[in-house]
Amino acid sequence: MIQPQTYLNVADNSGARKLMCIRIIGATNRRYAHIGDVIIAVIKEAVPNMPINVKRGKVVRAVIVRTCKELKRDNGMIIRYDDNAAVLIDQEGNPEGTRVFGAIAGELRQFNFTKIVSLAPEVL
Repeated sequence: MIQPQTYLNVADNSGARKLMCIRIIGATNRRYAHIGDVIIAVIKEAVPNMPINVKRGKVVRAVIVRTCKELKRDNGMIIRYDDNAAVLIDQEGNPEGTRVFGAIAGELRQFNFTKIVSLAPEVL
């Protein structure tokens, strides 16, 4: 469950390290975001001297790929991760980076983020 002011790790090599959620895309008064939801975030920490225009303070779009709050599937399986993480995306939904780090949930395939799923080393 991600809400505004929540800090997230970045799970790709776009150059950002930490994000802070400032808005959840979707309904007008959505309180929480879950895996597969798109958020608007601000970059709080970035890798120095990156050639890509990812700098501290820039407002970006991201999709949530991991949450500490457990995710319950229809077959009864419960999945929980150790951190909250997101992947930076552009307006079309394509990832900004070329690699994705760590395991991601298979539910992203249902939300048409197949490019992120194909870049991930492990899909649960």
